[in-house]
Amino acid sequence: MKIFTLLATLAFTAFSLTPEVATVNTAESTITWTAKKVTGQHHGKVPITSATLDYQNSRILGGTFEMDMTGLTVEDITDPDMNKKLSDHLKSDDFFSVEKHNKSTFKITDAKTSNGKDYDITGDLTIKGITKPVTFPATVEVNSGKITATGKLTFDRTHYDIKFRSGSYFENLADKMIYDDVELDVKLVASE
Repeated sequence: MKIFTLLATLAFTAFSLTPEVATVNTAESTITWTAKKVTGQHHGKVPITSATLDYQNSRILGGTFEMDMTGLTVEDITDPDMNKKLSDHLKSDDFFSVEKHNKSTFKITDAKTSNGKDYDITGDLTIKGITKPVTFPATVEVNSGKITATGKLTFDRTHYDIKFRSGSYFENLADKMIYDDVELDVKLVASE
């Protein structure tokens, strides 16, 4: 009888610890990319096609988001022809190979927090079919049942076979060099 009670208790505990999955509102959520080079920088957006947050007891336990690389935009160039030229180049095999890899994803594997607001998020970032772990700080705010998670994720593009004009792989680039780090400012908005 004790074994049955123990099993029932364990089953109940496991069930009660299952996090709620909060569906993220992709219309309110944004991902802004920034890439820097010797002579300046560029930025734009990548649409979020789907995202979830595993949420329990006012804490984020996990989650995922998927980016549509075909919808990648450049927002700092106003000339339409120059904008299209850079946008097309970023989608080419020199950078994100969008025709072959139209989705990129991030999956949280660990979310550490001491106060339920400030987090160290670790997860698997997949770009061009290559998955690498990344860790970044994030902030979570809950207001009137709305969960807003924001963070700046920085990744080394060369780890995802994006080596175009990288100073780590090519010499004598001078002012043509593009820095390896790419920043993603992530904002996910979900309902509690």
